[in-house]
Amino acid sequence: MAQQLAFDWPTRVALDPDDFFVSDANAAAYRMTTDWQNWPDGKLAVIGPHGSGKSHLARVFQHLSGAQIIDAADLGGAALAPPDAPCVVIEDVETLPQSGEEWLFHAHNHLRATGGRLLLTGATAPTRWSVTLPDLASRMQGTSVIRIDDPDDRLLGAVLMKLFQDRQLSPDPRAFDYLLRNMTRSFQAAADVVTELDRVALAQQRAIKVPLAKAVLDKLAQSAR
Repeated sequence: MAQQLAFDWPTRVALDPDDFFVSDANAAAYRMTTDWQNWPDGKLAVIGPHGSGKSHLARVFQHLSGAQIIDAADLGGAALAPPDAPCVVIEDVETLPQSGEEWLFHAHNHLRATGGRLLLTGATAPTRWSVTLPDLASRMQGTSVIRIDDPDDRLLGAVLMKLFQDRQLSPDPRAFDYLLRNMTRSFQAAADVVTELDRVALAQQRAIKVPLAKAVLDKLAQSAR
């Protein structure tokens, strides 16, 4: 492969439905999310670590159902109108401000009464969300939960490739294989590795080959100690 350096291009995150890669680690979450018409009580919580694909699954659900996607952090402050779609996604419910709890409570009840669907995403289960409104807390805790597991080799490889593509980077295939064999097996580790490789490759004007991949993994391992 010809030498290719990293350039300081903006990151384009590919979230189209066809970009979602299904493996054993996320197959159950994918099946449950795409079977949205049969969710118990019309709602589902998809939970998993940062970078595990929750937002991507939310876009898949949006593509299938026409859902409105809302960041939980945006529900505070000014009063919002009721949801204007029959299906709604609330992303990162842990970031829901207390001032937004009443809106979510009424939105939940509205969707339930009209036969709509509510998809919630978060890093932890609803029982651990810091919701202070008792009626909303009970409704959140009654939500069916599906977890995205830590990545298997196939999913980790797909996540790595997507992260590189989002940053318009083309690592040497041997460097890619080296990373898969030696990096920490987690979504966050994949994001950290690609971010650091992008930074170092740009700063040092180096191609992403095995020596650079090894140097970055060693640096990240030392930082974690």
